Amino acid sequence: MNILMTPILTAFKHSPDRGLGLARDMRVRWALEELGLAYDVHLLSFEEMKQPAHLARHPFGQIPTYEDGSVVLFESGAILLHLAEQHPGLLPADAGARMRAITWMFAALNTVEPPIVERSMAWVLEREQPWYALRLVMLDERVRRRLAELSARLGDAPWLDGDFSAGDLLMVSVLLRLQSSGIVGEYPSLAAYVDRATARPANAPSPRSWRCSRTCSSTPLPVAPRHAWSSPSIGTATRQSAAIRVPPDLRKQPPLDQWMSSATMPSPSRVNACVSTTGLPGNVPLTSADTMWRPSCTCSCRGTT
Repeated sequence: MNILMTPILTAFKHSPDRGLGLARDMRVRWALEELGLAYDVHLLSFEEMKQPAHLARHPFGQIPTYEDGSVVLFESGAILLHLAEQHPGLLPADAGARMRAITWMFAALNTVEPPIVERSMAWVLEREQPWYALRLVMLDERVRRRLAELSARLGDAPWLDGDFSAGDLLMVSVLLRLQSSGIVGEYPSLAAYVDRATARPANAPSPRSWRCSRTCSSTPLPVAPRHAWSSPSIGTATRQSAAIRVPPDLRKQPPLDQWMSSATMPSPSRVNACVSTTGLPGNVPLTSADTMWRPSCTCSCRGTT
């Protein structure tokens, strides 16, 4: 008997972009939405990403990974290529046009993205250094050179080669990493290109809801008696239009052995922002009348219709 399982995509539990949707799992989510495929999201902390269970999926301990039965893949470009080849919609049927679309996928990841990532990492790691201002001029020049070349090739066409393809999806995903810099806006054709792509229904709030759950197990800690609940996490936490409410009984007694908090999200781009910033964080002790309890939480999200 064949048991159909929903593919699982891994993503950051605490995304470095603080929910802006720039992490590389978003490229894969966008592709899955374009193809109308069901999938689940499993959120991992940085610590969990370096554990043997995840390293078996991704030898470098990063995200995303994609697991569908016996197929286990890492690297967003490889995952996207697999999906585009397995399902119609992101690659042309014509052999020549198909290879041109795949060529644009490689161009996005190998030619356009590297100077953009280098610029981003310089801001993260070097912005306090005395040489940063001069280095930024050089980095911006490299980025602008690539954008000028891409803009010249795109011209007035809506997409890079014929209809929207996986090449466009990856290229726009790369260009979105520059959204805070304003550089893309210097090239009107590219700015319009990004706007067209991000306005596609698969990249907008989806009819599919996302049920994001945090499951916590609590462990008593040997501490002196304390008064009633003192954690600032108790109550309702709201972020990005999603609310997670702590069960009322948790405010009156020590945590249950296991409990779950959930939120329904309008779009996959909001999943990380909600689950990683609300509810009861694993590093916040809770106290009852005579015991301190430290919850250990895991998060996952499931797409529903």
